[in-house]
Amino acid sequence: MNFDHLIFALEMIGTVAFAVSGVMVAKERKMDIFGAILLGCVTAVGGGMIRDLILGETPPAMFRRPIYVDVSFVTCLISFVLERHRLGKRFFDRFDQTHARTALILNAADSIGLAAFVVVGCRTAVNAGYGDNTFLTSFVGVLTGIGGGILRDIMAGQMPLIMRKRVYGIAAIAGALLYTELQTVGLQQLIAAVISMLCTVLIRFLAIYFRWNLPAFR
Repeated sequence: MNFDHLIFALEMIGTVAFAVSGVMVAKERKMDIFGAILLGCVTAVGGGMIRDLILGETPPAMFRRPIYVDVSFVTCLISFVLERHRLGKRFFDRFDQTHARTALILNAADSIGLAAFVVVGCRTAVNAGYGDNTFLTSFVGVLTGIGGGILRDIMAGQMPLIMRKRVYGIAAIAGALLYTELQTVGLQQLIAAVISMLCTVLIRFLAIYFRWNLPAFR
């Protein structure tokens, strides 16, 4: 498996995880199946769409390579059916250990997906000819990772999660800046991507495990 195939696989993991998170928010807001699918798909592909529009890549990749939307749609549909009929809960209630393991896998997939999207966003900016613009490259990388979640929360009528919990945005910023700087000093692309993703995932795991949150208004 070459580097591009690895990134694509990680993108798929992140797409599935983000789509599921969108359905979970739709469930909390008591949306119908259309709302759940729309919210899940926006969460999964929204960041990449905004990235492409900022970079002038039109039409965005989600239209040129609809596999991302296809995967999002199928994931949302399956998630809605399971949650609507509480099939997942009935199954996992019998196996508390399995339920905990599933939550861990979902958090891991979400973190890996965030890390992959951040790197993909930065690489897209570099490939578009903006490699010398550290701010733009980093900004695009961060937006690719967190943009979908922001759109999800706004559409659901709630404060975006990145502004109030688990240093989500900080992890994305750290990964994007690290990747951009490593590219600037001439480090090999694969090594820079791996280091950046490890940094993002590590911050996310530590924040989840230790329940880290930034100082906030009471």
